[in-house]
Amino acid sequence: MSGAIAVTGMTKRYKAVTAVDDLSFVVEPGVVTGFLGPNGAGKTTTLRVILGLVAPSAGRALIEGRRYAELAHPRRVVGAVLETGGFHSGRRGRDHLRILARSGGIAGSRVDEVLERVGLTESAHRRVGGYSLGMRQRLGLAGALLGDPGVLVLDEPANGLDPAGMAQLRDLLRGLAGEGRTVLVSSHVLSEVAQTVDRVVIVSGGALRYAGTLKELTGARGETLEAAFLRLTSNPTTTPRAGAATARTRG
Repeated sequence: MSGAIAVTGMTKRYKAVTAVDDLSFVVEPGVVTGFLGPNGAGKTTTLRVILGLVAPSAGRALIEGRRYAELAHPRRVVGAVLETGGFHSGRRGRDHLRILARSGGIAGSRVDEVLERVGLTESAHRRVGGYSLGMRQRLGLAGALLGDPGVLVLDEPANGLDPAGMAQLRDLLRGLAGEGRTVLVSSHVLSEVAQTVDRVVIVSGGALRYAGTLKELTGARGETLEAAFLRLTSNPTTTPRAGAATARTRG
């Protein structure tokens, strides 16, 4: 299974505000890549450009060599979770996924498969309005997995999960990467990121601060991920690490 995410020279301006500034990085299959940055760093904007929800002011973002809008069957190529909203509170979890499958031309048999994979089988009959935040996160992830995509783009997937849920998510993401999928995960939970990802892309002030392996980032100075993150993002005007702008997140 192949499929890389390639962001090249991406800039996004909102009138006088530059949310993303000449950002470039590549995420390859077979590893879990953490996408990190403080609030307002441009992470969400970048993910929205990758998924075709926002047009860049300059540069481009490609998935398997194409813009999202050019993908013939996007749900079978990319699975995404950007927020926990968008659920009908009166609809049962299984029915929500059945509707998504039908609209995406995906076999209904996939519904129970993804429910089991995210640990929601026993709660699939319940109405979404009664779901906890963590359960909604699992349902969103199940929807992302419906098309059996080779690329996953997940924004804060651990939000609302208890320790057991985080451990299950960690195993799931690493398992998906082990199957050769491209997994890009944005998160603020650095302690969990440190246990999950193989590589990291760090942005601050809309610009790239680092792209490379977690081991290279933390090992050189014997730092924790949190310490390295704070060092790189404490001053957005600091020159990025040499070579970071062209670093590839390859396993």
